[in-house]
Amino acid sequence: MSDQLRIGAIEAGGTKMVLAIGTIAGEIVEKEVLPTEEPEKVLPKIIEWFRERKISALGVGAFGPTGVNPHLPSYGKILATPKPGWVGFDFLQTLIDGLHVPIGFDTDVNAACLGEATYGAAKGLEDVVYLTVGTGIGAGVLINGKLLHGMLHPEAGHIPVEKELNDKLESVCPYHDSCLEGLASGPAIQKRWGLSANELTEKDEVWELESSYLAKALAIYVLTYSPQRIILGGGVMNQKQLFPLIQKKLLEILNGYISTPEIQDINKYVVEAGCRGNQGILGALALGVRSLEQ
Repeated sequence: MSDQLRIGAIEAGGTKMVLAIGTIAGEIVEKEVLPTEEPEKVLPKIIEWFRERKISALGVGAFGPTGVNPHLPSYGKILATPKPGWVGFDFLQTLIDGLHVPIGFDTDVNAACLGEATYGAAKGLEDVVYLTVGTGIGAGVLINGKLLHGMLHPEAGHIPVEKELNDKLESVCPYHDSCLEGLASGPAIQKRWGLSANELTEKDEVWELESSYLAKALAIYVLTYSPQRIILGGGVMNQKQLFPLIQKKLLEILNGYISTPEIQDINKYVVEAGCRGNQGILGALALGVRSLEQ
């Protein structure tokens, strides 16, 4: 496969669409950002942008929930979402019809996981969990080099976590009383403390509590997915003081039951994202490259 091929990438978020042209080696050579308008407004702009640049393939990391199982009628469609005009919209087929190139399609957080495994902090590894902690909490999971889908796709940001005794917060998740997103997302921090995460940097009690919830979640991922590395990204994880707290508490929860070389080197096991915030678009690029190999 030629290193000179031009691969397109879309990081389709709830508020913006990031478009890029890159190389197989992971070099982004051009980028454009569009607001996420109704499909009939934004898709013609996207298709025209890529047509002008004569791409060989395209990768898409889409906001969810979205259909990622190619054997189901929902594949490539946006499912339940509050965004006007997007429920049931066939995102993938519209791009296929407009561009006529191979297209790789997955969730935005799975794409970010693939970006880290291909170009970032988990480069070369085949079993990886990427967790983004921000406005919401989502997880991308790579197992044996393949992104995990199952009956839908992982919703590991909504796993139940035991509530801390001193935490009086009412969950911000409308579905669950004590899920990870409901207790540890950016909005949960804001509701509990009355300030945003960025305004609470010096408040040790904030990060002691936050790290407890995140460590509980990571212990579940360790015990179920058995990843070779866990990567933490998203706005809340800009609070670097969280990493040693999470690492210490994760070891305490595991209590020696898991004692692999990876776990023993905990500072290299639970790590920050390595793509300088570009893991989503780089993961979409990697999806495009993979579509050429299928």
